[in-house]
Amino acid sequence: MGRVFMKEFMLQLFAAGDNNDVPVRSYQKEFKELLKAVFAKQAYFADSFGGDIEALDGVQEKETAFYVKTSDIPVVVGSAYSTDENTAFGTGTGKGSRFGDRKEIIYADTPVKYTWEWVIHEGIDRHTVNQDFETAVADRLELHARAKTAQFNAHHGKFISGSAAKTIAGGAAITKDNVGDIFAQLDAYYTDIEAVGTRIAKVNSTVWNAIIDSGLATSSKGSTVNVDENTIRDFKGFQISKVPASMFQTNEVIYT
Repeated sequence: MGRVFMKEFMLQLFAAGDNNDVPVRSYQKEFKELLKAVFAKQAYFADSFGGDIEALDGVQEKETAFYVKTSDIPVVVGSAYSTDENTAFGTGTGKGSRFGDRKEIIYADTPVKYTWEWVIHEGIDRHTVNQDFETAVADRLELHARAKTAQFNAHHGKFISGSAAKTIAGGAAITKDNVGDIFAQLDAYYTDIEAVGTRIAKVNSTVWNAIIDSGLATSSKGSTVNVDENTIRDFKGFQISKVPASMFQTNEVIYT
């Protein structure tokens, strides 16, 4: 699950005359819920980060967002069980074990730093806004939620690119003639690393159309493709999703 931390969010409201006795209203709760709703609908890579976002407001910590419990101790599988009469019995020490040495599992508290931030500083004057007050507030909150989700999309694409364990050369020049080979290489890679879970491929429009025009995915083969509507759901074991080209880094067209 992705997380967003709102240290401060304030939409200031002004009235005519002396404003010293008019409280400033904070819309953290409203913005938090709206952001989560917009993210669920408009985040292109949400499924790569758990499919949801958790928004927390009123965060006080300056440097550390939160801590996670981590452990990188490898799994130890014993290859033999000793049945020697003097192992843990007989003349063997009572501290011994027929299973061999016991590995102690310990977790560490790993700090997670803030990744990036943004600031909202706007105000509404009841006498100049020229709109119903509550409507104006709702409009601004929605616009900011959309803008923030767009920033999430850009950062997510960059993060996925930087975290890639494998790059398939020539992928930037995908056509209907080589798209099958590209996905065959992807399938082989995920099979060889014994990947667990649903395979998902985010592609740009060029790759999307190359798949549909390749002839490798047709309804006659039982594929979930509709050429008339230019839609396809699965291809060579991957769930296919089309996203704007701007979501990819330079010369990259598929994220899996």
